[in-house]
Amino acid sequence: MIFEASVPSRTKSLAMSIFLGPLLAITPAVGATESADGFVNDHLRRKQVPGCALMVRHNGELVICQGYGVANLEHGVRATPQTLFQSGSMAKQFTAMAVMMLVEQRKLSLDGPIAKHLGVPKKWSGITVRHLLTHTSGLGNYPESFSLQKDYTEDELLKMIKAQPLGFAPGEKWNYSNLGYVTLGILIHKVTGEFYGDFLRKNVFDPLGMNQTRVISESDIIPNRAAGYRLVDAALKNQQWVAPSVNTTADGSLYFTIEDLAKWDEALETGKFLSHAGYEQLWSPVKLNNGNTAPYGFGWRVARTDSGHRMLEHGGAWQGFASYIARYPDDRLTVAVLCNRAGARAGYIAKRVAGLYLPVLVPRVHSAVKLDGAILNSYAGDYRLEDRFTIKVSLAGDRLETTWLGEKIAMIPESEVAFFEEDSDRTFRFVKNNNGVKALVISVPEELTLSRLP
Repeated sequence: MIFEASVPSRTKSLAMSIFLGPLLAITPAVGATESADGFVNDHLRRKQVPGCALMVRHNGELVICQGYGVANLEHGVRATPQTLFQSGSMAKQFTAMAVMMLVEQRKLSLDGPIAKHLGVPKKWSGITVRHLLTHTSGLGNYPESFSLQKDYTEDELLKMIKAQPLGFAPGEKWNYSNLGYVTLGILIHKVTGEFYGDFLRKNVFDPLGMNQTRVISESDIIPNRAAGYRLVDAALKNQQWVAPSVNTTADGSLYFTIEDLAKWDEALETGKFLSHAGYEQLWSPVKLNNGNTAPYGFGWRVARTDSGHRMLEHGGAWQGFASYIARYPDDRLTVAVLCNRAGARAGYIAKRVAGLYLPVLVPRVHSAVKLDGAILNSYAGDYRLEDRFTIKVSLAGDRLETTWLGEKIAMIPESEVAFFEEDSDRTFRFVKNNNGVKALVISVPEELTLSRLP
């Protein structure tokens, strides 16, 4: 699911007084681990992130499994390796695993129409399981009219999804779609007779000893649950409440710990659950109708680092949390980061930590340039992503400024059309045509194209 000022004095003193660093370290690579500790602690302080957890596996060994900062500000609870964070869209890889297990059990077909299992409109006749897994179905995201404060049954959710127009013919384009993964969860239930979360528990979580990982529940008593936070006018606030059923869908509604993610990564590295061919499908870029590929497999973004190393990654952002995992399979390195503030740069933290173990993986360093004020001013305005949200870009001295998830962001120019954010992997690119500025592309790392409003 998607969707630097000081902290108020009481909150800040609490956060800093218990910000005593990591609670657990398994350190064959002591130098890199100590550097990671210092980097993470410093980043959290500067970026007003209450807490996070970090996991690093290298060459088959768990080298970092640690909590930093604060899991709950109101109760003064520190983050530990056992702290439960919300997954956001990072959970899509588990939904994809469930689907692939069913494919290998011959209960689903990747290229079979989903209409075989679900009552769907005629316009969906060409949508296959593969299309849903790879975000190429034509389905989009939750409409602006969708209320997060209302409970829905699966039938009601599917009815809402079926009412949305397809943005393109199945397989024609790639467009990130939460609704596609909600549909996959409903499909799993239909095929197995089990709620997708129960299927995952029996077939993935329990066999791996991922004893804390589960679907989100507001009503259950769940030890070590972190609180999620957001920034409002530079002050930390609690996450906004959503209805319980909205936090159970297959597009990103899990709790997990950094310890459990280490077990998950070991299972992926050793090839549990699927055949070799199944994993090849999972981690291959999707081929579009025109023969081109898009950098996404089944629940994983399939990419290359700036230095050309293979990278499998996914992030998540939901209800006051940010998550990210990067697997560098050819280097036998995995880094996962879980944070409890909306907009926290979990991906940036992970990539910087990866570079401490393998310097060749360090992300490219951006260089600022000076742009004429008239050029900067030409970009100022409102930009909208479909029917989801609008952001405002404003001129602020020698740079541009916008707000993302309650946080003011300085957009620093590195060319006439490209901008970057310091201490982040987020970049911005303006698209022009003969009539002027047409759109703003934000990479987070998936590309979001926002159209300029008149």
